[in-house]
Amino acid sequence: MHKIYAFPLAAMAVLLFAVAAMAADPVSAEDLPDLIQQRYESLNTFQADFVQELTNVASGEVEVRKGRIWFKQPSQVRWETAEPEKELLVVGPEFAWDYIEDEKLAIKYDVATLLDSKTILRFISGQANIKEDFVVKTEWQGADEVRAKWGKGFTVLQLVPKEAEPGMVLAFIGVEPDTGLLRQVMIVDFYGNGNEMRLSNVDLNVDLTPEMFTFEPPSEITVEDNTEGF
Repeated sequence: MHKIYAFPLAAMAVLLFAVAAMAADPVSAEDLPDLIQQRYESLNTFQADFVQELTNVASGEVEVRKGRIWFKQPSQVRWETAEPEKELLVVGPEFAWDYIEDEKLAIKYDVATLLDSKTILRFISGQANIKEDFVVKTEWQGADEVRAKWGKGFTVLQLVPKEAEPGMVLAFIGVEPDTGLLRQVMIVDFYGNGNEMRLSNVDLNVDLTPEMFTFEPPSEITVEDNTEGF
């Protein structure tokens, strides 16, 4: 699965981990959606390390990816995977690039079309509201099983997109109830596959240059241009 298909999780993490880095007072489960929205609107930049787990429900296989992510308002992301193979996703002002180094392949997307086509990606352009685009649940059938699986006494919320897409029919977030610190995010797709991410070493309001969010493909690689449609 190339990064462009994993990108909804990155967008959600950009939004939700703003709460992790900034919330300091106890937050009730009912108040979390408003806090998430407020924190996102005040966030300018951040950088962090990530661990991502992609679970194939049919085979039971789990792929673990590690790397680093940078975010800058508005709508700009640099996502570098270092393990198990190098891959780069750059979302700039106009275009998004997914560069798979070992395959010598770069895929180009139109950012405006990309953001419009994925409900969760509307967050990254500041166009979405968590309570407008999702049904947020503090209790649901199976909630105890999720809490037991994640453990650590997290407050777990279920987010159900009002307009589900194959890449995301359900999401879960785990928050430390005493601090409002977000610890885990997971997206479930139509087939039941899990896409989970944890961030660490989060730094807010760092200086990020415009060049970080541009990409010039090397001359010897294949370029697939999808800017005519997504």
